[in-house]
Amino acid sequence: MPNILIVMEISDGKLKAVNNEMFTAAQTLANETGGAATALFLGENVAGLAEAAGRYGVSKALVIEDAKLAKFSPDVYANAIADAARQVNASTVVMAATFTGKDLMARAAMLLDAGLAQDCVSFRVDGGQVYFTRPMYAGKIFAEVRVTSNPVLVTFRPKSFKPEENAVTVSVDKLSVDLPDPLCVVEKVISSTGGKLDVTQADIVVSGGRGLRGPENWHLIEDMAEALSAATGCSRPVSDEGWRPHGEHVGQTGKTVSPNLYIAVGISGAIQHIAGISSSKYILAVNKDPEAPIFKVADYGIVGDLFEVIPAMTEEIKKLKAN
Repeated sequence: MPNILIVMEISDGKLKAVNNEMFTAAQTLANETGGAATALFLGENVAGLAEAAGRYGVSKALVIEDAKLAKFSPDVYANAIADAARQVNASTVVMAATFTGKDLMARAAMLLDAGLAQDCVSFRVDGGQVYFTRPMYAGKIFAEVRVTSNPVLVTFRPKSFKPEENAVTVSVDKLSVDLPDPLCVVEKVISSTGGKLDVTQADIVVSGGRGLRGPENWHLIEDMAEALSAATGCSRPVSDEGWRPHGEHVGQTGKTVSPNLYIAVGISGAIQHIAGISSSKYILAVNKDPEAPIFKVADYGIVGDLFEVIPAMTEEIKKLKAN
């Protein structure tokens, strides 16, 4: 029976919301292949988090607790994942395609001598074989790939699956692994975001480009985002100029987003930016240039002066929400 192992991403002792999507993705894969899904929790004191798996239909959890996992070390965590996959004879190992997930799964694939399908957005099962779909060439095409190794490693892009609750009782087991000493430890430097949503987790993203002309006009983006309960993003030139923090940079060299609605304000639509937003359900572009490349991928477009359009839209949004 196929064993689907789901690697949890934990930050500051808490499960990231993206794990809920991975529970659903893995459980769906298990159902379609006649297998079983198991959640893997790594850290120093993480056993208390294991019950969360049961909310989304995953009835088994494995916990690896070790002092060497107290601080994030990519090589140590990758060894823990690989060892766990061997011990449970996993046929597929799943993790979210975040910066951390893509890094760890690449390392684990090397340790397991296994194939890896990165940044996938869906899958299908045909004749017992699993085919994963992933964007390629900056989102210009979608490739269907089949990994022939055992196990198969895969990361799924955030927002590709809608979490589906199906409460079950979770059985929790602890695994013992022999972990190496860390070669390096990643220290987290937290910059103040004022409690803002992260662009990778938001259902709506309002993003600005150089059309804003300068950081003094960024309040237009923030006002609209506040009215929509949305996250704020930006194009690479904006973060390069220091108008906005790099954590808001959306694109091929920044963060990949998959919101229900992506609003691009004053963004021309370079191929690198399009690569980071192509999985959005709907794209609305506001730009004064009717020939801007962003309009080629936008579902809706407004050709006009953003300094007139955005305040008017924000005001109408506030009126609608007030009624």
